[in-house]
Amino acid sequence: MALLYMADPARGEVWRRLIGDMAPDIDVRIWPDMGDPADIRWVAVWDVRVDLAATFPNLEVVFSTGAGVDHLDLTRIPPGIPVVRMVEPGIVEGMVEYVTMAVLALHRDLPTYIDQQKRNAWVPHYETPAAQRRVGVMGLGSLGQAALKGLAAFGFPLAGWSRSPRYIPNVETFAGEAGLAPFLARTDILVCLLPLTAETRGILDARLFAQLPAGARIVNAGRGGHVVATDLIAALDAGTLSAAVLDVTEPEPLPPEHPFWSHPRILLTPHVASLTRPETAVVSLLENLRRHAAGEPMIGLVERSRGY
Repeated sequence: MALLYMADPARGEVWRRLIGDMAPDIDVRIWPDMGDPADIRWVAVWDVRVDLAATFPNLEVVFSTGAGVDHLDLTRIPPGIPVVRMVEPGIVEGMVEYVTMAVLALHRDLPTYIDQQKRNAWVPHYETPAAQRRVGVMGLGSLGQAALKGLAAFGFPLAGWSRSPRYIPNVETFAGEAGLAPFLARTDILVCLLPLTAETRGILDARLFAQLPAGARIVNAGRGGHVVATDLIAALDAGTLSAAVLDVTEPEPLPPEHPFWSHPRILLTPHVASLTRPETAVVSLLENLRRHAAGEPMIGLVERSRGY
């Protein structure tokens, strides 16, 4: 039985070595060297490059190599084939680090000081205590909950919003359409960790920005499609928002003329907030293969009706 890795070949070689050490009975192949397609039982993909049903007659599971599946065209995956997104400690740890860094950078006015440094301006600004800076996280899956836990040590008043109700100790939670406005009204730094779906595309727009307190700051480490770029630039220029940290954009990479590159109120990173770490990803994959063989629910199984 074989696993076909259909993503970055260099990372695929690492996966092959690690799986060879932990589960030598699994034959790991790296696209396009797939051998006999009838041998393939599982594929690990970033994007679907072939007609899966026609190419792999014995395919059992499609594994996403990332934490989300919005990059996958699910219509190209047969309905009877389970799709599993990557849930592994390395992704979570990386996101906690990034969100903590971004929130602290906005809390301590780092975009302002970076801009002042470029202009040789030595101007200190009033420091707001963490206890007076309200942080809110949109998206309360494993990444959102871990990010909130990581931020708790700094004393920020914390809140979270999700589509369905959640209970998180020491976090004020809001849910659904009715909960969005009150959640935004109490949020000075907004962190978006939502999955990208038809419902969440463009959610970070002028209407949402207007519901935040004046001068609020945002972090987007979800997907670039969450942001309406023209609305973000307008809100920053008007002072509706005071700063933004963006790890994701649409498209990626941005064209050289895009205003995000040079805006003094934007800190931009190239989709590096949270990367799959092969050492922990392989452990997660092998556990899911064990669960699948035993007829147990796999961790990260995608509900196609929701898109995540």
